[in-house]
Amino acid sequence: MIRFNSDYTEGCHPAILERLAATNMEQTPGYGEDIYCAAAAEQIKEACAAPEAAVHFLVGGTQTNVTVISAALRHYQGVITAVTGHINVHETGALESCGHKCLTIETADGKLTAEQIAAYTDAHYADASFEHTVQPKMVYISNPTEIGTIYKKAELEAIYDVCKERGLYLFLDGARLGYGLTCRENDVAALTDVFYIGGTKVGALFGEAVVITNEELKRDFRYNMKQRGGMLAKGRLLGIQFLTLFEEKRYFEISAHASRLAEKIHDELKDMGVKFYVDSPSNQQFVILPDAVLEKLKDDFAFEYQARVDDAHSAVRICTCWATKEENVEALLAALRGLLQ
Repeated sequence: MIRFNSDYTEGCHPAILERLAATNMEQTPGYGEDIYCAAAAEQIKEACAAPEAAVHFLVGGTQTNVTVISAALRHYQGVITAVTGHINVHETGALESCGHKCLTIETADGKLTAEQIAAYTDAHYADASFEHTVQPKMVYISNPTEIGTIYKKAELEAIYDVCKERGLYLFLDGARLGYGLTCRENDVAALTDVFYIGGTKVGALFGEAVVITNEELKRDFRYNMKQRGGMLAKGRLLGIQFLTLFEEKRYFEISAHASRLAEKIHDELKDMGVKFYVDSPSNQQFVILPDAVLEKLKDDFAFEYQARVDDAHSAVRICTCWATKEENVEALLAALRGLLQ
């Protein structure tokens, strides 16, 4: 079985295993206060051109989203998100369980716009009963989005301007940030108050690196990490992984590998006449295939079901990742070519 259903089916980059093994018997302080976490933080700040940023390491994406958002908001405040946003549809109500509401906006392509954010916030305060409803205080976006679309620099600039004008924090979920930064439509800048760099889906065994640039949000963040179960006792396991990923620009090189193979899948399927459910430039490709074809492929290839298109066709997600093998992509394309042509 060749799996294209997600971008975290493999373990980690071999260099990480080597580094973990080589440092296994070292004694270090716990809770992220070791030399490896410090060195990784410096590498990340340099890569982000953000020398004054605070960098913290957590284990997983849902934990990171909940920790960041709950640290930023008061109990009566909520976070604006696209209705397809990960915090709204794929985290089992984790944010709501902490007392913060997802304030959802319908979008055509998974991306929020500055105009939508402005309209939502202005409508809240224009309501005479605004104090009886959840106050919008943060905007949550992801790049790439849940459906693989990418925010351009101009879009991020406009969103960030609206957030600053209306007193909103801007938080970018970067679970797949490496793939967003290396796809052919990339034009991204760090125009946020806080974002995170995904490791789980981009070469690490586990782990996400939170980068905080807003001074307000830096304060007491580690208290909230501890309360949310995010302060890993053996924190050096995270530091070693991110240090290895960011040394020698490894994070960007392995992300570019996934992006190149996704582009290959997209271009060759387009040449075969395959239609796409979403026009995604990222490592997630959403393709529409006949159910009969999917039935013939299911014993050899795994995909993520996305949606029913009509009585005879379904949309599925095909993911590439840092570890995707070129020969596996060729096998998939050959199988589809034989079934479709």
